[in-house]
Amino acid sequence: IMPSMISTSTRLRLMSAREETGARFGGTTVDHIAVNSEDLRRDVAEYERLGFRVETLYDDWAMLRDARGFGVALLAPGSKHPPHMGLRVETREALEEAARRERRPVKEHRDRSVSFYTRGIGGGQAIEVIYYPPEFKPQ
Repeated sequence: IMPSMISTSTRLRLMSAREETGARFGGTTVDHIAVNSEDLRRDVAEYERLGFRVETLYDDWAMLRDARGFGVALLAPGSKHPPHMGLRVETREALEEAARRERRPVKEHRDRSVSFYTRGIGGGQAIEVIYYPPEFKPQ
């Protein structure tokens, strides 16, 4: 469901439910996981053999997506990105609100996506909350 298809009353109910349950983020969808890769080119080729397509490829990381849009980010040795789970939000406002609640800065990336990293569950893997604006440009 696209955010524009959700009625105002439904949005208010969802916001109220998030407040009542103490949810950290509202309206997120699992977008990707990010894992370490010892050999980026080799691992990209292996994921392609599994049916993933390359969305973005840099020297320090790659994003591949399956037919349904789920992503696997491969992090080369020395990558600035930590291993993490990525949660997508559908609006810049939702991203900004989540960042405010988490007290985290928002950063625009070289592909024009916008996100912030925050703590995971029980101090485990990091979580990235990400927004893909209309000007997002896979490389």
